[in-house]
Amino acid sequence: MSEYVQSIRDRIGNDFLLLPGVTAVVRDGERFLLARHAHSGLWSLIGGGVEPGEELAAALAREVLEETGAEVRVGGIIGAYGGEPMMVEYPNGDRVGYVSIAYECDLLTPAAPDMDELLELGWFERDAIAGLPRRHWIDRVIGDAG
Repeated sequence: MSEYVQSIRDRIGNDFLLLPGVTAVVRDGERFLLARHAHSGLWSLIGGGVEPGEELAAALAREVLEETGAEVRVGGIIGAYGGEPMMVEYPNGDRVGYVSIAYECDLLTPAAPDMDELLELGWFERDAIAGLPRRHWIDRVIGDAG
């Protein structure tokens, strides 16, 4: 949790918080890079929160680096996502809703899970993604990625 979010949590506790986010759509041909998250055990795309004053592309590059150790080239915007599918309740009771901008990204260096936020990474074709325990909002993002 960032210092910024922690400062808000110190005042509001576990109450619902709406946060800006960014999402990386990393492809290798017809395969997409997904991460299995430690807090939920579900597969999703890689991403996270935007800090105050941070440019969106810089936030995405930072999040991918923190979670996978990989550097990325951030490309074009795929879409903007929010609403009920983007709401999460964390194990500590914190409730969050994300509004996230998804970007096409190219891996520049190898990726490996940080084993803190992410348990594993995997490359999956669209058909295989449908059978994974996952955050279902990623279906829309992957569909929009073409």
